[in-house]
Amino acid sequence: MYSALRPLLFRLDPETAHDLTLSAMHWIGRVAGPGTVPDAHPVERMGLTFANPVGLAAGLDKDATAFDGLARFGFGFIEVGTVTPRAQPGNDKPRMFRLPQSRAVINRMGFNNHGLDALIRRVDGRRYSGVLGINLGKNKDTPADRASDDYVAGLNAVHQLADYITVNLSSPNTPGLRDLQLGEALDHLLSDLSAARAALADRFGARTPVLVKLAPDLADQDLDEMATRLVEAGIDGIIATNTTLSRDAVTGQPYANEAGGLSGQPVCARANQVMQRLRATVGAETTLVGVGGIDSPALALQRLASGADLIQLYTGLVYEGPGLARRCVKAIRDQRG
Repeated sequence: MYSALRPLLFRLDPETAHDLTLSAMHWIGRVAGPGTVPDAHPVERMGLTFANPVGLAAGLDKDATAFDGLARFGFGFIEVGTVTPRAQPGNDKPRMFRLPQSRAVINRMGFNNHGLDALIRRVDGRRYSGVLGINLGKNKDTPADRASDDYVAGLNAVHQLADYITVNLSSPNTPGLRDLQLGEALDHLLSDLSAARAALADRFGARTPVLVKLAPDLADQDLDEMATRLVEAGIDGIIATNTTLSRDAVTGQPYANEAGGLSGQPVCARANQVMQRLRATVGAETTLVGVGGIDSPALALQRLASGADLIQLYTGLVYEGPGLARRCVKAIRDQRG
């Protein structure tokens, strides 16, 4: 069915098509509910049981309006957000561009979202019983030296609602955000997060897993250093990778020079390299989630073979449709017998 719908959707502005899709998923969720999740040898990580290792990446359902409907397409887990403490409109439109020749997308959305309070109301009433992650960011107008205030506020707000929490330090569309991945800025943030997590654990007697999402554009030495610091700080997992600023793979294509993060197939090779390096650095205990350029069952299997415990889809769904999730689950099930 999607092969017939895609030409119609691709005639629309990408953000309009995105919004229409979310609206449809919202109503499917309200009318039909989240459905059942296909099993492909459940994965036990971070104290959670994932019915299958194929998840939906953050960014598609920023405001948690459609995850019940999206769940019907077979995802073993869903991540909503990125959400910031206060609502913000994001960057000026147009801010999303398709590059069909490379099965890619450029976006400079800028963490457009309705804010924490709105997301919490929606998640609190969820029918979806699978693993739900919430991805946290900082507001654009929050100074870099106060960034941890936003992340700690988000952590406190969603601790009891999320099955896991992702700290997004790697979007290229919020000025200065990626600087938090390195050096003293990272140490300060991790220290504040650790203190907040300890206080929450004392208060509620439970510890919600926290992951950090990083960029593919880090130099290998910086990647190794960051991964080591995350493990030492008790971070439970790493999501690799976010979008890239590189345009080497799309030079000369329409929209290639648009500002923003590039996702899809051009990110795939680097995302695999990052995954292999992370696994060698952090060992077997830290959970690794692979995302970036996975648009086929073969690439899903490749990312798992590179060291990922779990994978996430996003841009691949734009080009392959929602059936991609179940096809990836089937391939994993067939391989594992």
